[in-house]
Amino acid sequence: MSWILKRVVTSVFMVWLVITLIFFLIRLMPGNPMDYMLMQLISMRSMSVEEATKLVQSYFGFKPKEPLLVQYINYFKGLLTGNLGQSILFPGTPVGRLLGQSVPWTVFIVGISLIISFALGIYLGTSIAYVRGSKFDNILSLFGSITNSIPNYIIAILLIYVLGGLLHIFPMRGAYGTDVNPGFNLKFILDVMYHGILPISSYVITSFGGWMLSMKGSTTGVLGEDYIMAAKAKGIPTKKIKNSYVRRNAILPLFTNLTLSIGFMLGGALFIETMFSYPGVGYYLSTSVSGRDYPLMQGCFLLITVAVILANLITDLTYSKLDPRIRVR
Repeated sequence: MSWILKRVVTSVFMVWLVITLIFFLIRLMPGNPMDYMLMQLISMRSMSVEEATKLVQSYFGFKPKEPLLVQYINYFKGLLTGNLGQSILFPGTPVGRLLGQSVPWTVFIVGISLIISFALGIYLGTSIAYVRGSKFDNILSLFGSITNSIPNYIIAILLIYVLGGLLHIFPMRGAYGTDVNPGFNLKFILDVMYHGILPISSYVITSFGGWMLSMKGSTTGVLGEDYIMAAKAKGIPTKKIKNSYVRRNAILPLFTNLTLSIGFMLGGALFIETMFSYPGVGYYLSTSVSGRDYPLMQGCFLLITVAVILANLITDLTYSKLDPRIRVR
């Protein structure tokens, strides 16, 4: 119990430390929200600097710059009351509302992509470990190494260009079409799935190879263990050995990476969501960084931080249950 309490306290401290560092670091970035909005107004509406400044201060609610420490105290007070602030790029919209709207979209495409890539990687990794050195192993290992090293936005660009631009098979942007009404109805659900095919494919193609190669290495190590040799000597069917002995033990080292990937999932697929204009957390994070929307940027990083640290805490608490050889004291 004392170990659990220590891990919980450490996790809370890490959340505070990360959000504090993020608060100060993003204010060291060149430019600020005021300059960004002024530039947009001057370039789009041909306003003078004085006119644009007055409009920004009045309409968008900018106040004279407060000391950095005062801003931090006010921000932390807001966090304690659940107030993440108002977005600058989306005037009048609370950051919490934007994140609440974006999380389901991110969970949808990244969650499905993670499940598919992990399951595919585990299955193929186990299979090629049993036929090490064969053509099947060499081809899949080479393919996995290549795709795992390619940035996912490169695959996204290729899919958009070929399947969206040239062949017009799939839509190139958005989460659903303008001709459907959002709601729990079959047409909307099918349209959402249709729009999600390219983003999900971009993620799966570039990520399953890593899981496959990791599982191959882990399975290869397990196949050399004495208890596998003993199971074979007892005449236990090969299929049962593969599923109950080999795969179950080989997957344990990948469990930590999986839970951390689930934590990072709420950060969205930054480049993929941006490429497809998909309204997930990654898209809003990219938009907030380019527009210097400090409140929205802080909210996105806070969400990612909490999710990753919570996933890591859950991993620590449950790993001993999955692997009886580990005991927590």
